[in-house]
Amino acid sequence: MHIGILQAGHAPAPVAASHGDYTDYFQSLLDGHDLTFTTWDVVDMDFPDGPDAADGWLITGSRHGAYEDHEFIPPLEDFIRAVKSSGRPMIGICFGHQIIAQALGGTVEKFAGGWSIGRREYNTANGPIALNAWHQDQVIKAPEGARTIASNDFCTHAGLVYGDTILTFQPHPEIRGDIMHDYLHKVGTDPDRFPQDMISQAQSDHGRPNTEGAIADQMAAFFRGEATL
Repeated sequence: MHIGILQAGHAPAPVAASHGDYTDYFQSLLDGHDLTFTTWDVVDMDFPDGPDAADGWLITGSRHGAYEDHEFIPPLEDFIRAVKSSGRPMIGICFGHQIIAQALGGTVEKFAGGWSIGRREYNTANGPIALNAWHQDQVIKAPEGARTIASNDFCTHAGLVYGDTILTFQPHPEIRGDIMHDYLHKVGTDPDRFPQDMISQAQSDHGRPNTEGAIADQMAAFFRGEATL
């Protein structure tokens, strides 16, 4: 199955130097699931011709806000709506989660409660999941027709599903192991950008088991139309 990755941003230079870009993290996460990938750098205005350019679509994270004035955001929202109309499966992570919600009528804001960084647990109908988070923006209001499938006290809409064709998560299953280590130790230590008590706690929590493997299985099954949510 051919998956188109819509890269909505680029990894911070200190992390990219060792681990590559966002598209590499997702291809590693989904390795072994009989998927092939093509990446379009939509943040740099490189867009596919249409939804039929791939069998399914994945939208990455980004340092940009979905509500900000950037050239790539209106055509990305148009593309999201076109994919939805096509019936092809689409998955969004972090910014991808947010921009899909915004494109389909939801509301995304810089959350008044501040940042969420590090290992976080979320409640789902199938039991708790644990994933790494790195965000301040959130989906505050889910679009009509979206169903919340993951949440905690800090992030109400941490996972959304739209019918059987769109699945999105606020946390990052693709930011694992050494990648998260470098985020915490090479990016997060800037006191002007990130709350250092939260970074310290995330550093302490790093290494505790997460469920990104199960989420990767779920994502691959969703692309194939086999997931039960």
